[in-house]
Amino acid sequence: MRKIYIIIGVALLAMTACTAAKQAKADKTVAQQLEERLAGLCQKGYMAGHQDDPFYGIGWAYEAGKSDVLLTVGDYPAVMGFELGGIEMGDSKNLDSVPFTKIHDELIAHHQRGGIVTLSWHPRNPVSTKPRGGLDGQQFPEGSSWDVTDSTVVRSVLPGGKNAELFQTWMKRVADFVETLKTEDGQPVPIIFRPWHENNGSWFWWGQKLCSDEEFKGLWNLLQDYMNERGFTNLLWSYSPNLDGGWTTERFMQRYPGNDRVTLIGEDAYQWGTEEDFVKQLNADLTFLTQFAKENGKLLAMTECGFKNIPDSTWFTRVLKPQMDKYPICYFLLWRNYEKEYFGPVPGAPCGNDYKKLSEAENVLFLKDIEGK
Repeated sequence: MRKIYIIIGVALLAMTACTAAKQAKADKTVAQQLEERLAGLCQKGYMAGHQDDPFYGIGWAYEAGKSDVLLTVGDYPAVMGFELGGIEMGDSKNLDSVPFTKIHDELIAHHQRGGIVTLSWHPRNPVSTKPRGGLDGQQFPEGSSWDVTDSTVVRSVLPGGKNAELFQTWMKRVADFVETLKTEDGQPVPIIFRPWHENNGSWFWWGQKLCSDEEFKGLWNLLQDYMNERGFTNLLWSYSPNLDGGWTTERFMQRYPGNDRVTLIGEDAYQWGTEEDFVKQLNADLTFLTQFAKENGKLLAMTECGFKNIPDSTWFTRVLKPQMDKYPICYFLLWRNYEKEYFGPVPGAPCGNDYKKLSEAENVLFLKDIEGK
């Protein structure tokens, strides 16, 4: 009889511990649960990501269930990136001409199949933009995010600025869209939110030479505070500067919003020049960022990366992977494949074969590797 009581007691203790664990998880916000998931997956390796993966690729567009990554390796990327630029204008399509209805549906679909999603936002220039309209077929027209002809733009949207009221409307449109990103049972989708990226460059109106450090921090805080006031607890905020090669703590902290405002440290790193320069700069950055992330309790990722049209068919396995293997990144996100411009794998092409080889490594994770984890 005593043995039975002991067995029952052990069972009750196990049930209590299980209930307590479930309650502890329930007490965490959706963003905190995503943070824990990313940290756990990072112990297995790093996730493969691709921008606009389910929308179009080389030789196809908007075919249900299609993906260049899927066609190449037989699985979806673990991480998919989506873009909100244009939502602030009330447009039906984003700046890459993707309908927001499709972004809504594919983002939720990837979450429901077990994947992870990330959102970027390239808002138009509120000083020079027209009242409505997309990019009108031009690459960097007046009024786009890349319009850097005026260094007063950030200042103009901060409280008291001439465009402060307009920017409130823009933030509301972003928030209204994010609010729709829920599952059928009404649960908000966990999202890695990556605004104001590459701010250490000067090709966006929020860039290094276009606003002061304090103005940039004010811009970050303005958007984050607004989204918090709207009640979003599913946004994991990523601070993602561009490849630099010369970070010091003093320089990095000049624009860093603060540990209370950032969960993931990102690096946007493309090879635009020589392989030697890319590798040197990337290692310098990731060495610094790894130490910074460790000391400050942050996640680390390559939030954008690639080599346009991949002229070196061995680039994924010979250049990119050996660098990523050295650092505790949780994912890398290749930029989009679109018509004749591509950064991800092209099915059947030499670079696609090399990407497939990369996908076979145990530490490179795709959707099937993270489902249920």
